[in-house]
Amino acid sequence: MNLLKFAGSLVLAFVLAAATPAAAPVDGLTRYVAGDIDAATPGPVSGGLLLMGGGDRDPAAMRWFFAKAGRGHIVILRASYGGEAGEEFYREIGGIASAETFVFSGRAASSDPHMLARLARADGIFIAGGDQANYVRYWKGTPVAAALDAHVAAGKPIAGTSAGLAMLGERLYGAMDGGSLTSAEALADPFGPANTIERDFLHIALLRGIVTDTHFKERDRLGRLMAFLAKAQRGARAGDRAMLGLGVDEDAAVAVEPDGTARLFSIKPDGGAWLVDGAGLRGIRAKGPLTAARVEVTGIGRASVLHLPSGRVEAPTFRRAYRLGGGRIVELPAEK
Repeated sequence: MNLLKFAGSLVLAFVLAAATPAAAPVDGLTRYVAGDIDAATPGPVSGGLLLMGGGDRDPAAMRWFFAKAGRGHIVILRASYGGEAGEEFYREIGGIASAETFVFSGRAASSDPHMLARLARADGIFIAGGDQANYVRYWKGTPVAAALDAHVAAGKPIAGTSAGLAMLGERLYGAMDGGSLTSAEALADPFGPANTIERDFLHIALLRGIVTDTHFKERDRLGRLMAFLAKAQRGARAGDRAMLGLGVDEDAAVAVEPDGTARLFSIKPDGGAWLVDGAGLRGIRAKGPLTAARVEVTGIGRASVLHLPSGRVEAPTFRRAYRLGGGRIVELPAEK
């Protein structure tokens, strides 16, 4: 009888490892499983943030994230596509017990008890790319948002890429008008209706006062991140600390330890991250193009150490300053 039970457990593990989409528990939610979701977590779980730029994933960065999750159970959240990322994590990168994906297509699914129980048990949570407007519509003010906050507060790691990274900052660009704002559009009308800044979504201490952006260098997003900061700080009080913008290039990722020290992973030698100081973007005139006398930007490379949430950078790749006006960004001469 014991042999039969053992054989049965092996068959169950094989079935779970080869799982195809599971039946959706409620309308608007589809589940995919790769691996054994009932296996014990192999190692200790530690807090951490993996802030990914939205391009090809660096396997070393993913292994860092998996190690923070004790090489256990990763839950992937998204609002488009299917279980592809879970298959990649479990079969191609490997080294984890399971990858379980929930794909949302409506807000009601954010209250599904089975999905919330899986989030509560997750060793690591990964928010995939897609349309961040759907993440705002489906998750803001729901039990999913509360579960994400609780996961981080419990000392467990979370990762986000592209739209998934946009969700993690204290304030975020929601793309709520159905488009994707370009730098030219943002510089021309920073306080206009297309620059849809959301707040009070997640509350991650290490990202307090920070707005994120991705695909940064590749899509020329410096101007729009400056516009995000200008609008996000509108109405700030005189004593408030200036907000920071963190832009991450494609194929790069910023790995943040629980103490806030962060280092860059990149599969390309020129991949990096950009830290924009919002001090020069407060009190901006709310009509016309974005105008600022001086905005400072710091480059983060593989030899750099970023400290969050303060924004201090050791061994930066560059320090630059820009003047904004007439819809343009002009680099200022270096100070001697």
